[in-house]
Amino acid sequence: MMDNTRFPENFLWGAATSAYQIEGSPLADGAGPSNWHRFCRIPGAIHNGDTGDVACDHYRRWVDDVRLMKELGLKAYRFSIAWSRALPDGRGKPSEKGLDFYRNLADALATNGIEPFVTLHHWDLPTALDDLGGWANRDSAHWFADYAHLIFRALEDRVRYWTTLNEPWVIVDAGYMHGVHPPGIKSLEKAPLAAHNLLRAHASAVQAFRADGKGQIGLVVNLEPKYAASNALEDAAAMARTHAYMNRQFLDPVFLGAYPDELAEIFGRDWPRFPEDDLKLIQEPIDFLGINYYTRSVVRSDPSSPPFYASPVPQANAEHTEMNWEVFPDGLKSCLLWVKRRYGDVPLYVTENGAALADSASREGRIDDVRRIDYFRTHLRAAQEAIQQGANLKGYFAWSLLDNFEWACGFSKRFGLVQVDYATQERTPKASGWFYRQVIESNGAVIWD
Repeated sequence: MMDNTRFPENFLWGAATSAYQIEGSPLADGAGPSNWHRFCRIPGAIHNGDTGDVACDHYRRWVDDVRLMKELGLKAYRFSIAWSRALPDGRGKPSEKGLDFYRNLADALATNGIEPFVTLHHWDLPTALDDLGGWANRDSAHWFADYAHLIFRALEDRVRYWTTLNEPWVIVDAGYMHGVHPPGIKSLEKAPLAAHNLLRAHASAVQAFRADGKGQIGLVVNLEPKYAASNALEDAAAMARTHAYMNRQFLDPVFLGAYPDELAEIFGRDWPRFPEDDLKLIQEPIDFLGINYYTRSVVRSDPSSPPFYASPVPQANAEHTEMNWEVFPDGLKSCLLWVKRRYGDVPLYVTENGAALADSASREGRIDDVRRIDYFRTHLRAAQEAIQQGANLKGYFAWSLLDNFEWACGFSKRFGLVQVDYATQERTPKASGWFYRQVIESNGAVIWD
């Protein structure tokens, strides 16, 4: 009989980071600047004027960080490649020193029994390509495919699990719709072009992988279940629009070959007509889907709020993280099962899940982040319930291994299993880190204790 307190055999347990958030040394050894390197220098763009120039200094401390991963019992480590570290100009001549950094990291992970789980692009586009229009330029798909070829060849004997893009919705919504991330513009015209080109880039990279890579490749999206604030038809329609925009915009084309009809309603005359050949390309089969989950959203109809004509409804009596995100574990189960119902029995990984919380003061060298432990416990229970109800979940990655640079929030939010003292770069595993080690050792059984 199946032991319902444990996850499936060979379940992949890991933690995740991204290049710009932890590496630091963004221009070291001939690396080129990224759009985030430049964006951080815009006055007022980042909380407290923080930058990723040092971050967690992982570029120089990676050996110690791998040792820490081993100590925490990780079976896998999800990290991203800094495109402009590998290709300083985004195209052309690669940097062997930059590639060697990732080769050495992957080798060290293997030596310690930790599976590398590599993301090609986690938001940091080379500035040289950003200057050419970034993802709104149709050529971006070809730039990305060439970059992918390079990375696959450099790491083909070291990496079995790959993802193309991390959260393309955030790239588009924050960067091209609301201007709070690079390139910092607000354009109903460019946003759908950027989204479409990101999907073309993803599919082109998958094609490159079939030619050059080994193992499995997928896409990582952030999903956020939407709930209508009432039974009114107007609220249901508002919920459908926001659901299509956030959750279906990047998955319907990949799995169903078409964009949601609601997008034409949202963007109006700015919604383009895309070539059929593009939509066929975007359906290039993938081996798995990564899902990043943090919270849900309750929405109501709001005629004064174009183009979505919807507004979020705060849940005043619910628990929230420091990001002001509602803690809603059932939403993770909902997302996993929704993907199965809509797109079939796709192999799934939870590629990010975690909470920014104010850590309790250390006690005898211990950081008692009990709320984070409870967050992981309840969300892992939800994931296990989804498996029992048929979700094909293969692994889980806690966000994040380290406290790090949290984009526009700078260093003001801490997600880590490990505390980082940014002044000294001292690492201190939190109680949640040791709890997660127990989760891994027991294959999840400890979450029911």
